[in-house]
Amino acid sequence: MKIFTAAQIHELDKYTIEHEPIKSIDLMERAAKAITRAITEEWTDRTPVVVFAGPGNNGGDALAVARLLAEANYKVSVYLFNIHNKLSEDCGANRQRLIDCKKVSKFTEITLNFDPPELQADTLVIDGLFGSGLNKPLMGGFASLVKYINQSPCKVVAIDMPSGLMCEDNTFNIRANILRADLTLTLQQMKLSMLLPDCQQYIGRLRVLDIRLSAEYIDNTDAAYRMIEERDMRKCLIPRPDFANKGTMGHALIIAGSYGMAGAAVLATKACLRSGSGKVTVHTPKRNYTVMQVSVPEAVLQMDREETHFSDSVNADDFDALGIGPGIGMGESTAIALIGQIRRTQCPIVVDADALNILANHQAWMQQLPQGIIMTPHPKEFDRLVNNVSNSDYERLTKAGQLAERLQGYVLLKGHYTALCMPDGNIVFNSTGNSGMATAGSGDVLTGIITGLLARGYARAEACMLGMYLHGLAGDLAAKSLGKESLLAGDIIDYLPQAFLRLED
Repeated sequence: MKIFTAAQIHELDKYTIEHEPIKSIDLMERAAKAITRAITEEWTDRTPVVVFAGPGNNGGDALAVARLLAEANYKVSVYLFNIHNKLSEDCGANRQRLIDCKKVSKFTEITLNFDPPELQADTLVIDGLFGSGLNKPLMGGFASLVKYINQSPCKVVAIDMPSGLMCEDNTFNIRANILRADLTLTLQQMKLSMLLPDCQQYIGRLRVLDIRLSAEYIDNTDAAYRMIEERDMRKCLIPRPDFANKGTMGHALIIAGSYGMAGAAVLATKACLRSGSGKVTVHTPKRNYTVMQVSVPEAVLQMDREETHFSDSVNADDFDALGIGPGIGMGESTAIALIGQIRRTQCPIVVDADALNILANHQAWMQQLPQGIIMTPHPKEFDRLVNNVSNSDYERLTKAGQLAERLQGYVLLKGHYTALCMPDGNIVFNSTGNSGMATAGSGDVLTGIITGLLARGYARAEACMLGMYLHGLAGDLAAKSLGKESLLAGDIIDYLPQAFLRLED
């Protein structure tokens, strides 16, 4: 699914109107009907409704929704803000339709002063002040209205976007002047800001309403952002040959674990094995021998010469993929071993956890990373990696994209919607996963999955996309069975077979 910018969304509307063809007022009516259906599915006609409509097309949507709700016997009060005595053409048309309807309980057009209505806990507010076209923070009276709604006990449904929230970059937005919706009914497709963690407090629950905008435009228009879906992942699965043997299914090397952190090595190794790799060798300190032998008997053990930490790079010529970093610690000898390992390894490399923190502490080494390297930081690891704390999640995402382009590698910025930043500048979001996966070891599992897929023969981009999708899908299947609160990283590994089966079926 493509994620368009605000400018592209405007062009999509325009293209639909010109090529369906359909009048803009009729397209607005189509959207209003979809929004009204969604509202009536959740609130009965005993719910008092207050509609706040702005002077643009978002306001036109809100006026049309108000009329349709009134015709469905909802008690509706409408406030249309026409401060500059200038409505968009379709907003003006829907204003007249609303007046002609005569079923609306109260209609007030505000041109100067505004005395806001009392908003009770049982009141439903419909926010149609500003939609996806907003490009600067709300100020003045509109900001005051947003603050008034936010402090009231009412429920809020936002049409397309919560007023005050911009579609992409909210780095320098005034957060207090953004409406906090309980439900956002966005039209046709998600907007970029809806995928960013620091914007979730304004969106509430999100529903995407299909209003049948031009499929031709969507198919033929490039987008820098997109979200992977199940059908995409089904297409990239590599069938397992009937005459395969362990020697033809790839050999992965996992370098993980220090003394006291053997669990990281166990999780990464198990996940790697569960991802289809024919053989997995794990390089870990001597004191982890018994733990690894008992926990993962399927793995080949390669013990470091040191008792407690990774101390020296190893020959990786016979391996098809390397995953390095989980639990290795950040000691100086480990740091030197890490950069030595990266320099001498020719196969694809996945760098995670302590390996990322080591690179963050040795910024000059970033110039020595090979093209195609895969890095899987969570937000704080990423900020350390670029030696700069971001002011917003949009800013962090932008920096991650720039880093991927500069390194000509892949940066998986982990989160609810994990973002894969590609060397060509494109960014792909994951659509699977849940909050139960916010638990220690979950990232080690992801490292193992991607490393296993690389060893299995997947190209880097496909291994990253399929890896993060399977990781999230296994987490979703585990949460469905076990619940989110008690989910462990090991549960994600246990449900990987079901995740693969779902894609293969």
